[in-house]
Amino acid sequence: MTSVRVAGVGSTHFGTHPERTSRDLFAEAGVSALADAGVPHADVEFVHYGNFAGGLVEGQGHTGPLAAEALGVDAPATRYEAACASSGVAFREAVRAVRAGDADVVVAGGAERLSHLDTAETTAALASAADELWEGRAGATFPAVYALMADAYFGEFGGDRTDLAHVAVKNHANAMGNPHAQFQREITVEEVLDAPPVAEPLGLLDACPITDGASAVVLVSEEYAAANDVDAPVGVTGSGQGGDRLALADRAHLARTPAATEAAEAAYADADIVPGDVDVAEVHDCFTIAEVLALEALGFYEHGEAVGAARAGETTRDGRLPVNLSGGLKAKGHPVGATGTSQIAELTALLRGDHTNSDAVPDAEVGLAHNAGGTVASAVVHVLEVVA
Repeated sequence: MTSVRVAGVGSTHFGTHPERTSRDLFAEAGVSALADAGVPHADVEFVHYGNFAGGLVEGQGHTGPLAAEALGVDAPATRYEAACASSGVAFREAVRAVRAGDADVVVAGGAERLSHLDTAETTAALASAADELWEGRAGATFPAVYALMADAYFGEFGGDRTDLAHVAVKNHANAMGNPHAQFQREITVEEVLDAPPVAEPLGLLDACPITDGASAVVLVSEEYAAANDVDAPVGVTGSGQGGDRLALADRAHLARTPAATEAAEAAYADADIVPGDVDVAEVHDCFTIAEVLALEALGFYEHGEAVGAARAGETTRDGRLPVNLSGGLKAKGHPVGATGTSQIAELTALLRGDHTNSDAVPDAEVGLAHNAGGTVASAVVHVLEVVA
C-alpha cells in the first residue's frame, strides 16, 4: 500500500462573500494549494470535491467538473455530498485512491456559498441534512436538534451552559490571528451566557456562523514526492468512516455519537496509534455541545467527562490536548462543504510549524481531524503525522 503525503494546502478567508460563486472560491483555494505544493496543474489526476447545498442554493448540480475547471486542470472530478462532512469524505476517497495506486496526485477540497440567502432560507437548506419526514416536517432545525442533544447530555451526565460557554470562549481565542477565520475577536463567558437564546439551552454564541468559503488539499504518493523533490513532511496515516441513523428518534442515545467512535476506532487502528498519542485535534464544533460529544466519541474522555474540559483548561492552547487551534467551526467559520478539508489544512500547517498557533504545539507530531455530517449520522476521522 502506498504511503500518502499532504503536499500542499489552501484556503480562502471564511466569511461572507455573497458576490462570489462556489467555483470562484474553490479556484482560489485550489490554486493556492497547488502553489503551496509546488505541483504542476498537469500532474493532477483526479479532483475530489465536497459540496452540500449547491443544487439548493445556487441552482447548480454536477459540480465536480466545475471544480476541476476552476482549478485549471484536465482531470476526472467527482462531487461528494455528506452534509457537513462532504469534503471530509472527499478527502478520505482521495486518500484511498492514492493508497491503492490509482493515482499519484489528487486534489481534494470543497466549497460552499450560503450568505447570499436570508437566514430563513439558509436554515431551511441546512435542515435538509436531517430526516425530512420525521424532523423537517415537524419544524426541527439544527439548533433545535443539537439543543435536544445538549439537554440529553445534561440530563444523563451533568454539566451546564457555563461549561459550554468555555468551549466558545476557547475557540474564539484560538481564531485570533488566523487569517482565514471569520471571527477574530475574543468573547467572554458572560457574553456567551447573555447572548440571545437560539434553542434552549443553546444561545447565539454557542452556534457556528453562516459562512462562505473553500479549502483544498493536494495529496501525493510518497514515490511521487521523492521523484519530484516535493517537500511533504506530513503524511496521512489513518482514515476511518462511520455512520448512524439519520433521525435522532431512531437512535439509542442522544448524548453519544457512535458514528464518530466507529470512524475514530478505524482511523486509530489504521495508523496504529491510540487516543493518547494525539498531540493536537481539530473537531467538528458546529455547536459547543458538538465539541464535547466529539471529544468523548474520539476516546479522549470517558462519557460524561468532556463537558468540563475547556473550563478546566485541558483543551485550551496551553492544555494537555489543544483542540481547535484554528478557531474551529465556531470562530473560524463553517462553509459546510469546505469544512472537512479546512481541518486538514489547519492541522497540516500546525504540524509543519507554519500556522499562527504552531507555537502552542511546537513538538506536535500527531494530529487528528474529526468531521461530522448533520447530527453525526456521517463521520470521518483522519490521523496526520510528521513523517519526514
